[in-house]
Amino acid sequence: MAAASRPRSRSTAAKSAVVTLVQAALADMKAVNIKVLDVRGLTDIADTLIIASGNSDRHVRSIADRVVQAAKAAGHRPYGVEGARDGEWALVDLHDVIVHVMLPRVREFYGLEALWDQPASKPAAADKKPVAKKKAPARKQAPAAKAAAGSKGGARRPVRTVRKPRA
Repeated sequence: MAAASRPRSRSTAAKSAVVTLVQAALADMKAVNIKVLDVRGLTDIADTLIIASGNSDRHVRSIADRVVQAAKAAGHRPYGVEGARDGEWALVDLHDVIVHVMLPRVREFYGLEALWDQPASKPAAADKKPVAKKKAPARKQAPAAKAAAGSKGGARRPVRTVRKPRA
């Protein structure tokens, strides 16, 4: 079964209005390090990703709530909100605009900017050169371990004895 793609109903002006609306809501809530990424050539799920940070889990939740309130007030109902309960990373799906609000340590760990901020003409796999695998150096065994291992180089298993049940 093929996955259904999202219908593309918004015009470019409407999309830029949503981006402006989200940026205003983020600025109003004093979100930190706001970054807007154009991902049109990289994915079909959205045209724009907006990534911002909050100073605490409560701040992240408040920022996400304000983005949802502003979008609803402007007539853009969000498709979904994820992670707002935990407060480490909240995602607001506004159809062609996806907003990520996260704590700075979570943002650094996942590195979404590095993942999505690539030119559309160059796929990620083309940028990387094949790397030859290096063989790990052999471990040296202690003299006592060599003697215990025997002549075959591996440890011998003890012989198990099986007891017969009493009748």
